[in-house]
Amino acid sequence: MRLVVAITGATGAALGIRLLETLAHLGVETHLVLSDWARATIRIETPHTVEEVRELATHTYSARDLAAGISSGSFRTDGMVVCPCSMKTLSAIRIGYSDNLITRAADVTIKERRRLVLVPREAPLSEIHLENMHYLARAGAVIFPPTVAYYARPTTVASVTDHIVGRIVDQFGIEHSLIDRWKDDQLPANAQPICS
Repeated sequence: MRLVVAITGATGAALGIRLLETLAHLGVETHLVLSDWARATIRIETPHTVEEVRELATHTYSARDLAAGISSGSFRTDGMVVCPCSMKTLSAIRIGYSDNLITRAADVTIKERRRLVLVPREAPLSEIHLENMHYLARAGAVIFPPTVAYYARPTTVASVTDHIVGRIVDQFGIEHSLIDRWKDDQLPANAQPICS
């Protein structure tokens, strides 16, 4: 499997980093693009250096390199994930404004009918944000807000991160063991089913 991974400057750099770690562990070929602001966010929010993050990927590119292979539809991939995805990047993808490699690769992913997963990090969401997401969902993109799954009973930030990343990986049909999957026979003793 071959995936394009982009990290933008929205808060949540740890999600993109954990996604890269997971995909590397699973043997997935990754093509990484970091926006300029992603580099700043990595330094602010994580203990990692930008170079350490780049080393997690199979291939890396400058966001300014519009001649990179992933900018062409003839370069075959199994899809792309933007994690986290800023509202700036999301809006540029929505209107096809391919002024950098992230938005161009996303544009290619859409036009080639490949899976595009966007992990938007913003709250609250404005009507503009929601309209952009709705438009992209109709165009075939998966809008995947990184929400906490309380049924998993997370006890650490790492467990929340792993669950979110595991569900993102699920979007590409890749087998993994990052999450405890919901099972009807594993309800907590004091829990009652919501529906019968």
